[in-house]
Amino acid sequence: MQLGIVGLGRMGVGIVRRIVKDGHTAVGFDLNTSATEALQEDGMVAAYSLKEFVAALEKPRTAWVMVPAGATGAVIDELATEMDPGDIIIDGGNGHYHQDISRASQLDAQGIHYLDIGTSGGVFGEKRGYCLMIGGDTEPVARLTPLFESIAPGFSAAQRSPSLHGTPSTAENGYLHCGPAGAGHFVKMIHNGIEYGAMAAFAEGLNIIYRANIGLEQADTTYSAEVTPIENPEHYRYEFDNTQISELWRRGSVITSWLLDLAASELHTSPTLDDFAGRVSDSGEGRWALAAAIDEGVPAPVLASALFSRFSSRGESEFADKVLSAMRRAMGGHDEIIQ
Repeated sequence: MQLGIVGLGRMGVGIVRRIVKDGHTAVGFDLNTSATEALQEDGMVAAYSLKEFVAALEKPRTAWVMVPAGATGAVIDELATEMDPGDIIIDGGNGHYHQDISRASQLDAQGIHYLDIGTSGGVFGEKRGYCLMIGGDTEPVARLTPLFESIAPGFSAAQRSPSLHGTPSTAENGYLHCGPAGAGHFVKMIHNGIEYGAMAAFAEGLNIIYRANIGLEQADTTYSAEVTPIENPEHYRYEFDNTQISELWRRGSVITSWLLDLAASELHTSPTLDDFAGRVSDSGEGRWALAAAIDEGVPAPVLASALFSRFSSRGESEFADKVLSAMRRAMGGHDEIIQ
């Protein structure tokens, strides 16, 4: 089969290489012409404009858009002016499912199919495969099954659940038609919200271990009314090695995970993480997941806390912290302790 990819960044390049390796053909376009030229060596047909890109695709065409969310709408609109009824446009980025519902309706009026595909795998996807969460109509999903099988990790990526027997489902192969328009990005939205929470849990736990030597630091400290002393400093006199603890947890523990693998790798590279400022971005999915929880009336305190923690990491709590400090000084004459 043939697949066109608009956006040859970290994940687009991996998708191209996976399908070409499996015998499919790829047409690619990126504003960065060097990225386009580099993939020609892997057998991809290069295009240097969207018009040229569409012209290079065989009918019925399939165009997978893998660009930043802010540019996705404009790219899809331009593609739609060049494509014909029966063609397929895919948003493989982290789009909002509300927009998917609208786009699917608009493109359907032109006879163009629209799929929203939440794609997980990051920079390791080229080797490991990409987990695909698909939304849209059944016919175009079925049509593209051979491509999904090449892009996804495949059955061998995980041990089979003990209760499952017989022919593996598509989910067991790493891709799933989750439902109609927006369903793919809805599932990916929640996936990323969970990711926020899991990352925050590892970060908080490792930080408690990192600070378990505070009893050594405060053993000879002159107590101050401004600092709450540790009641039993002898309980916190451990010099733990987080690089080794994270390695230990990777083997046989119930919290073994790919996120833990990544944390361990980074800690080995920089044990005190001095290379990082600790500013954590959020690309939107955590906010949308929390909004969905509020609309549905379901509690999601872990996801909320993880999202707000990211805001705080970027200094967004600075003014609130100053208000607290100002009130404390005005209330009791407490000056700030500068460390």
